[in-house]
Amino acid sequence: MTTLTRDIDRYQEREQQWKDSLTQARLDVLDMQYFSLENNDDALVYFDHLNLEDPAGYVRDKLLETNERPGDNPLVPYEGMESNFKINKIKVLNHRWILADYSDGKYWGELLIAYEIRDDLGVDFTPMDHLLYAR
Repeated sequence: MTTLTRDIDRYQEREQQWKDSLTQARLDVLDMQYFSLENNDDALVYFDHLNLEDPAGYVRDKLLETNERPGDNPLVPYEGMESNFKINKIKVLNHRWILADYSDGKYWGELLIAYEIRDDLGVDFTPMDHLLYAR
């Protein structure tokens, strides 16, 4: 076997590894998107009468608005230790539930929030459960 043939074999093997890795990454993304409002047609039907282009984006924006109040976010059941607890990351799971991350810059936790978009486009948020990670 010549050096050129070995090099070609090695490059073909690497190419196959990259293809396998890319395929796995695509499957992982599809798995992560399973619990998301954007990919749940059954849940999106609940918002048809509201004529919202992006219900998940609308809910995220409304939830982030709760950070604008002075002090800790009112949905976070703890007082910030380093500064005020504010919501950072938001995952709208379906037409009823949100998973959110919050932090004060040093300490962090997660919230499970129920929500409802009213016909007047107001959004009601109800914390269902929470946790604060120990340092």
